[in-house]
Amino acid sequence: MDDCMKDDRVQVAIAILYQDNRFLMQLRDNDPRIVHPGCWGFFGGHIEPGESPEVAVQRELVEEIGYAMPSVTKFKDYSDEKVIRHVFHAPLMVGLEKLVLMEGWDLRLLSLEDITRGDCFSDRANQVRPLGATHQQILLDFIEANGSIND
Repeated sequence: MDDCMKDDRVQVAIAILYQDNRFLMQLRDNDPRIVHPGCWGFFGGHIEPGESPEVAVQRELVEEIGYAMPSVTKFKDYSDEKVIRHVFHAPLMVGLEKLVLMEGWDLRLLSLEDITRGDCFSDRANQVRPLGATHQQILLDFIEANGSIND
């Protein structure tokens, strides 16, 4: 690729994991140095040099919640001036008690009502916390495209 055509935007791979019409979300740490601090968002993260988005999302899920996702399906990419988000989806094949939260403040399966409203209560934070706006829009797009999601 020609250097003048190189895309310097950050690339991330994120996962929409669902179970019984609920969607697994991470309550991000309340750290002002990160994107969407203290908000509900997807599990996933930066793509390492030479790594494919598919491999990155699987690696991130193991690192963040100890979940080895059997397979991933691409939903779509979301791009803006700063970041390219590679969005994947899959059913969550285990109960929450099998996940080990290693990054973030809390995790929860959010309902369609939580997503539409744009917030959800966190037991660990002991308060209602907002969804990150980008994450909320991606979920609403996914739900519109796929309808009811049952595993």
